[in-house]
Amino acid sequence: MTPLPLSIAFAHLFARKRQSLVSIVGVTLGVAIFIAIGGLMNGFHGHFRSQLVETNPHVVISDEVRTAAPQPLTLLNPDGAVEVRRVVPRDPVRGIAGASAMVDALNAEQGVAAAPSLIGQVIVRRAGRDFAVTGIGVDPQREMRVTDLVNNMVAGGFDALASDPNGLILGRELADKMAVGLGDTVLVATTASQARLKIVGLFHTGIDAEDQTWGILSLSRQQALQERPRVVNQIHIRLADLSRSIPLAETIERRWGFKSAPWEETYARVLDMFALQDKIMFFTTAAILVVAGFGIFNVISTIVMEKARDIAIMRSIGMPSGAVVAIFLIEGLAVGVVGVLLGCLAGWGLGALIHMAPAPTGNPHDTLPMSLSADLFGAAGLIGMAASLAAAWLPARRAAAADPLSIIRGAA
Repeated sequence: MTPLPLSIAFAHLFARKRQSLVSIVGVTLGVAIFIAIGGLMNGFHGHFRSQLVETNPHVVISDEVRTAAPQPLTLLNPDGAVEVRRVVPRDPVRGIAGASAMVDALNAEQGVAAAPSLIGQVIVRRAGRDFAVTGIGVDPQREMRVTDLVNNMVAGGFDALASDPNGLILGRELADKMAVGLGDTVLVATTASQARLKIVGLFHTGIDAEDQTWGILSLSRQQALQERPRVVNQIHIRLADLSRSIPLAETIERRWGFKSAPWEETYARVLDMFALQDKIMFFTTAAILVVAGFGIFNVISTIVMEKARDIAIMRSIGMPSGAVVAIFLIEGLAVGVVGVLLGCLAGWGLGALIHMAPAPTGNPHDTLPMSLSADLFGAAGLIGMAASLAAAWLPARRAAAADPLSIIRGAA
């Protein structure tokens, strides 16, 4: 036998089919939009994070220190009041001392790949125009083990640097700006030297800071251009397990003293921006569900007003106030459950349609990234149900608190 509150609740909903349908559609749209927008944001963040992490090293060792060495007088008189003026420090010789031994030691560890590099600004000249480029001198064979850039090549090959010491790899956007292509020769100059290099590869990562400013050449050629023979100022590390990046960086700093930045530190601002975008997306799309809740509130409030005399009669014959509250909570629950289920289906379909749309990356086969997770569906369902029950609770409490005698007298 069907419980009385359940029978009354469904009788109310079917008696006002149009209003009930509008409430269900509101919850459905809110849940669907929440899932679709959340999946799009998650997909974009995942794609961008993947591009950053895979294209770049997981840990970067540089020829810097996090904390400056204390002055000798401070060490001699740690408890004294010491003031030193007009002392000009000796210019340090930049570079990672013992870089070769460090690279060998790191490569000997399980799940760790390391490669030396020399970073320095160069000027690339073509047809009377100068372009400021970040020159990255690499050991091609080792560098291919620490970067996924080899998979982002759109022309030529990364391994061409190994066979051509005068080779140069540029971002496709930079090459288009310079009006050069594979096989063309450009003049690469620094304040110390210059050389003519042949373009042996073009890459495209989708990150403008890399595609428009990077120039990759052999380590020996970069050392010659910078007039810094056998000098390395960065060591790039790639890990089989990303979760080891912070512990490994801390271990390297303790062992060798040079600054070691894990990818979480290098891209901290980008990750913070993603977190902010997630919060904005959450509150914006959740507001849609709150608006849908007002529709449920309106429907149930109208039912309470119309059924005031019936409620009074039920209360006068002994129906407890809890049962009256249950009637309207069941109505809100029914609308919420149907709306959430339909919204999850609609959100999945909408996400699939968005994923088919082309992405503005310059690659014709790229589509908009979409990542629909169980957590996203769960959050949408919880918010949808919370909004539905909250919208039903207020009119339900008002109905239960009404004085049946006053209502009957007023109706008479």
